Order: sequence, then C-alpha cells, then structure tokens
Amino acid sequence: MEESKDVKPVRYAYGLTTALLLGGATLSLATGYPAGAQVAQNEAGQMAHVVPRGGAPASFADLTEQLAPAVVNISTRQRIQVQQNNNPFAGTPFEGLFGGGGGASPQTREAQSLGSGFIISADGYIVTNNHVITAEGRGEVESITVTTPDGEEYPAKLIGKDAASDLAVLKVERSKPFPFVKFGDSSHARVGDWIIAIGNPFGLGGTVTSGIISAVYRNTGGGGAYDRYLQTDAAINRGNSGGPMFDMNGQVIGINNAIFSPTGGSVGIGFAIPAETAAPIVQKLIKGEAIERGYLGVRIQPLNDDLAESLGLERNKGEFIQSLEPGGAADKAGIKAGDVVVKVGGKEVTKEQTLSYLVANTEPGSRVPVEVIRNGRRMTLNATVAKRPSEDELQQSFSSDDDQQNADPFNNPPKQQEQGYIEKSIGLSVTPLTPQIARQLGASDSVKGLVIVAVDPSSDAGQKGFARGFILLQANGQDVSTQADLESAIRAAKADGRSAILLRVQPRGQPSAFVPVRIR
Repeated sequence: MEESKDVKPVRYAYGLTTALLLGGATLSLATGYPAGAQVAQNEAGQMAHVVPRGGAPASFADLTEQLAPAVVNISTRQRIQVQQNNNPFAGTPFEGLFGGGGGASPQTREAQSLGSGFIISADGYIVTNNHVITAEGRGEVESITVTTPDGEEYPAKLIGKDAASDLAVLKVERSKPFPFVKFGDSSHARVGDWIIAIGNPFGLGGTVTSGIISAVYRNTGGGGAYDRYLQTDAAINRGNSGGPMFDMNGQVIGINNAIFSPTGGSVGIGFAIPAETAAPIVQKLIKGEAIERGYLGVRIQPLNDDLAESLGLERNKGEFIQSLEPGGAADKAGIKAGDVVVKVGGKEVTKEQTLSYLVANTEPGSRVPVEVIRNGRRMTLNATVAKRPSEDELQQSFSSDDDQQNADPFNNPPKQQEQGYIEKSIGLSVTPLTPQIARQLGASDSVKGLVIVAVDPSSDAGQKGFARGFILLQANGQDVSTQADLESAIRAAKADGRSAILLRVQPRGQPSAFVPVRIR
C-alpha cells in the first residue's frame, strides 16, 4: 500500500497537507509499565476532586495543576551538513575558472529543535513525536535533553522511534519516581467534547490551551497508514509537537502533531494522533519489538468526483487501484488495476477509514476477504497480507524512468484525419500506435493503443496533464486501438448519463494510470 509525506522538524501545510509542529504532539502511553507503587497523575482516584462537572467548566486550573507535572519540554542538539561555496566568483561568468567548478566543500553547523513530550511511567519513559528528535536532511542528533516543569534537566536516551506513525519513546533516569500520566480511550471521543492541550509552543515553556474536539478520525489528505487524526480548535503551534491532549477525565486521548494553517501559526485547526493508534506502537517500541504493518502492493487513489462519475459509482466510498506490484499480495489475490476496493476484512473503505489504514493495521500473513467492484460487478477476493517493505524498497518497487521525461515522445507521426467528435468531446487528437512510433516511445511491441498527438489545453484532459506522446490503452475498461474504439466508448458513456470517461493512459517511462476526464 503506498501513498506518497516529508517529515521535517517543523512542517506546515496549507491545502491538502498538514504541518508538523516541532513539537507537534505525541501520545502518552496507556498502561502496563513498571511503576512500582506509584500512581499516575490521571488515575481515577487522583482525579476525583479535580475533574470538572458536565457542561462548560468554570475553570481548567485544578485539572491542569494535576496533569502538568508529567508534561516535559524536549530539546535536541544537532549537527547539520551544509554546502559551503568558497569561490569568490560564484554566480559570475568566471565561476568555473576558479576552484574546480565552485569550490563547494561540505561543512557542518549546529542546530537545535524544541518540542514537547509526556512521561508515561514512574521510571521515566517519555513519549514524543519522531520528528521532534530527528534531524533534518543529512543531519545527526548529538544529544536530547528533557526539561521537567520544575526546571530540572535530564539527558535522554532514545529507546525507539517509528517514522510512519511519527512516534518516539525516550528514557530519563533519576533516583526518585517521576510523575506520569496514562492513555485514555480515544475511541469514545465525540465531536464537541472539551479538551486541554499542554506543551511548549515556540519554546516558551509549559503552556495550556483549551478547546473542543472539532472532528474525529479526520483524514488530512496526506496519505499513509496513519492519516487519521483528532481535530481540535485548541491553540496548537510550533513546539507543541509531542505534547498530550487530555479529555475532561484527565486521560491522554491524543498527541498534538500537526496544524492546518496559511500563516504558520494556529488558526484553530490542529490535529492529534489518537491514543488508540499510538498506544500499541509505543508499547512495542518500549519492548524493542519491530513495528510490522500489512501491505498489499498497490498504488491507490481516492474515489473523487470525476473518478466516481466516470465509473458511475458513489463518491467517497472505496478506493481506486491505479497499479499493482507484480507478484505482490494484491496481484496474487486476483485484484486488478481499475478495481475499486470497497471493503477489507468486512470493514468499509471510506474517507475516514482508508484502504491504507485498514491494510497497514492488519497482521502480516493474515488472510482477509477484499471486496471490489469491477466493471460494475461486486466480487470478493481473498488476499494474504504481506509485510510492508522499508521506504527505500517501496520507492524502488514503483520506480519510473525519469531520464527521458522532457524528450519529444516521437518524431513525425502520421498525419491525422479529422477527429471532430473525439476532439470536441475530450480535447484529444489521437493516432493508432504503430511499431515505428512504439519504438520511438520506448514502448513494448506488445502494447496496443492510441497515441496522443495533440491536446487542447483548455480541456479537462489538458488541465490534468495529458500530453503529446501519451499512450491511451483503455477507455471505460475497454481496449482502444482505433479512433472508432475511443469514439464508441465516449458515446457509450454519454448514453449512460455519465459526464466523465475513465481513460487508462501510459506516459513515457512511467507506469500506466487511470485518469477520469470530463466530457464536454
């Protein structure tokens, strides 16, 4: 399962992505860690006299006083590699005459990051975000320091981290027990519930903000197995990453992690990793266990308006299979490119419960039923879920040849007959794929289809990146090798009342992809 997020100490997003708050937020650990006779700060008995009654609380002061001792500031000292240009003529016509082409030499500089975290056991285990304690680029973290609310500083040891979920666990030592908190049950969180967030925004030190849960299981469009957040209007900013989100029972139900912002600061849209997602991962990190996730080996796309219209299906229900990894779990199960997956293991695939999430949280080696829609028919296939490869292996498995991206796809194609209907309908001029053109495109002799020779830039196809030299393989699931095939498919789509047609197209040097194109 692969959907393509660049993790940085601070990530801001505006539009379809979110920004990690350096310290964004991380979850506090649930239960089961050695704490001797110690009691969590948010244990039921401890909270009996400080939990606000129903309705709008008059004050969060008692709740904050009880919980704040377990929330810490986290800072790192990093060594970052940078390029230093020593050529005094850099940027001038004489640059190449001195210093061997610029005199660039690798240099390093010190950098720092600030974030938040919270203690989850009396013996000093701390949860935070992975991006809080990870250096940017080719940097290296030299030390991690934890500062408690009373101002005491402790060197921290990294116990484990997981980039996919953006979680990390640290350990600090001292002779006496630490105050700590535990995870609550985020699955019971409801839109409108009061919450408070405690963290270290902008390095100011312990800061408390309050608000409500604005949405549950919010999908931010970043893709990936853990794109499911609790959304809040509580003020969250840079430095809050890794800090806890508490419910009114004093339980950690989320880890502040990201914001949606056009300004770089809080605009009332913040995101936290749900406790139900984080707690099992944190437990494995503490035990030193590997984090294994399920994997089908497919490239997917949400069922947006155009795609749903071209298929005659309901939008936001299911995800579209663009391509498969040969020999992967999906391929072995009989899943095909062009299928729409609507259920996995009996659970519906929705915008809030994506295919990536369902598969990643399935035990590798498990055999699960996968329900798909193919050419308008529902069918159930059984897939044995594989183990998700590393990120480097994933990039190689779906690699593409980018060396010839900007080359003219072919030279001197045959002159075209008038194609008024196709051009007027979808803005494309096409010609049959001849052996000569196939060689110029670097396509296999076995490939059959139509070659795009011109694109109307004002058409939907033009807006979606169709270009001269792309090969059209299919239209609405049917192979097309002549203009008549394509025209017939367009007419059939119109007859069915569809305002879009689904084209399978292969750009040069890239895997084929399904793209819905609006019919004019």
